[in-house]
Amino acid sequence: MSSLSANGSADEVDETGDGAATATDDAERVEDRYTFDDLSVVMGTYNEEEAIGTVLEDIDEVTGGKAEIVCVDGSSDRTPEIAREHGATVVEQEPQGYGVAVREAILTPDRSVVVTTDCDDTYPMEALPEFLAEINDGAEAMPVFNRLGNPGFAAVASLLMGERVHDTTTGMRAYRREVVEGIDWTENTGLSAELLIRPLMRGYDVRERPIHYAERLGETKLDPIGGGAAIAKSIVTVCLEEQLRRF
Repeated sequence: MSSLSANGSADEVDETGDGAATATDDAERVEDRYTFDDLSVVMGTYNEEEAIGTVLEDIDEVTGGKAEIVCVDGSSDRTPEIAREHGATVVEQEPQGYGVAVREAILTPDRSVVVTTDCDDTYPMEALPEFLAEINDGAEAMPVFNRLGNPGFAAVASLLMGERVHDTTTGMRAYRREVVEGIDWTENTGLSAELLIRPLMRGYDVRERPIHYAERLGETKLDPIGGGAAIAKSIVTVCLEEQLRRF
């Protein structure tokens, strides 16, 4: 799978555009590598009592119980209770959609590395060490780890951005904290696409890695027609906004 690398200067890879993220900052980070003690694994949860326990147990097993886990929850079932029983931090909010929940989950912890995932046991937590290794390997990078899929969305995004990507909607990604804090995220259903497109179009190094995608536990909450239309609209909107931002 391809690796997409930024070729900009230190100023261009700063998410806020004010030059705060410098090459010196990156050099210092190389000597002090991130570990699982620096990692937060975050997710939005909505009625996932069938799978949440398995997901959290897998995270604990892989990271030796060192990773912080944050669930932003709007459930009416036992999901939040199960999450707390497994040591997760649970932020309860009224259901407002995927993007609202994931945005809150990303911004709640203060650890240096954030991995987003879904809570339905579709993503392999055993890939977390590789994610962390890629973060440590990056220079001014924001690695993103995707599986091949959603070729229609990916084709549209690739065309609009002028950069080849394979999956715009995967829920399992890894970010450096300063990247996710430096962008004003706007999308809801299409947040996954936005979380890829904006950093990529602002010059961050985005790396795609294949992972095994399992069958979900429990019923899906996404309307395939309405949700698909919202994602497609988000891709077009965000790409156009980022193109205009360059002028």
